[in-house]
Amino acid sequence: MEAALRQAYEAFGETQAERGVDLGAVEERLRAQRVETPSWGYGNSGTRFAVFPQPGLPRDPFEKLQDAAQVHAHTGICPSVALHIPWDRVDDYGELADYAASLGLRLGAINPNLFQDEEYRLGSVCNPDPAVRRRATDHLLECVEIAGEVKSGVLSLWLADGTNYPGQDSFVERRGRMLECLSEVYGRMPEDMRLLLEYKLFEPAFYHTDLCDWGTALTMCQKLGERALVLVDLGHHAQGVNVEHIVSLLLDEGRLGGFHFNNRKYADDDLIVGSVNPFELFLIYVELLEAEEDPGVRIEYMIDQAHNIEPKIEAMILSVMNLQEAYAKALLVDRRALREARRSGDVLAAHRVLLDAYSADVRPLCARVREDLGASADPVAAFRASGYLERVAEERREGRPAGWG
Repeated sequence: MEAALRQAYEAFGETQAERGVDLGAVEERLRAQRVETPSWGYGNSGTRFAVFPQPGLPRDPFEKLQDAAQVHAHTGICPSVALHIPWDRVDDYGELADYAASLGLRLGAINPNLFQDEEYRLGSVCNPDPAVRRRATDHLLECVEIAGEVKSGVLSLWLADGTNYPGQDSFVERRGRMLECLSEVYGRMPEDMRLLLEYKLFEPAFYHTDLCDWGTALTMCQKLGERALVLVDLGHHAQGVNVEHIVSLLLDEGRLGGFHFNNRKYADDDLIVGSVNPFELFLIYVELLEAEEDPGVRIEYMIDQAHNIEPKIEAMILSVMNLQEAYAKALLVDRRALREARRSGDVLAAHRVLLDAYSADVRPLCARVREDLGASADPVAAFRASGYLERVAEERREGRPAGWG
């Protein structure tokens, strides 16, 4: 650790000791933090209007893993990579898993695609055509098998199903079709596999979305079984929705399965984590921390982003750094003082407890933890200095970059 950074860390430690913070315990929790990055975050992506290609993008799932390994190497907390099927379909998934292991990674959540095939124009598992529903269910079962092959315990499902016009279909009948299809899939999952069901307020359907909020996702999970849990994507809510409140409710119900971390300004923008509303990110972690102390609670922390104009690997690294810092700040909250202020009805004292933790400059702490993990004190600078991007840009000049579809 460089002298200036060491001095900043020591000064930080003195300040926190005065507050009664057990810095050793905080660092232990930070070293144990894990975040899963998505394979699709490393390939070509764009908006409805255009895709802006970049040099050196991966051409297949193996090269996506190479890029993901860079994020893990520089941050120290991203050992797993989510796959998207069919975008990441290969002939031999055992070979892909072995290659991931050779890079110090493992394969994580399997994400089915039920939104791009022409047959899904009127929906997938909610489609009025039983043949289309059968096709969708078979794809989900294929993904269950793939998860087994790569030793993943998570099937992560987002459905684009919905309608564009009033009267187009029956809300109740569509829900029944979804339950029938997902029940078959759930029944075929091994006992150690979990289904994470993701909701989204709108898009691509314009009139209604079949899984539009946490309530519709939760009730579906309750019908399916204990291993069906809700996945929260931070960009999938109406403007002004209190996401940390949703988090606390799902935790209280024992049904919070995971997160897709990103950030938004208006809709599902898939921006770098914490880039627009870092205070919200901090408040979410405040709700999560106590739940993490329960050994029976298992929450999957995953990033879901589409980097349109920013460099893919650097953007992913920055998102992970922002997650580290938000987590660190949440660990600094004086829980005892917070409880006392709440019980006494001291509104501003309770609020100031959170502000005291949020205002702390935790960058020296996170740099120290990353170095303890054998990663980089300054991940973005270290990655830029590594020459990795320039090297793969030359190596990957031929062929077609991987992307959506």
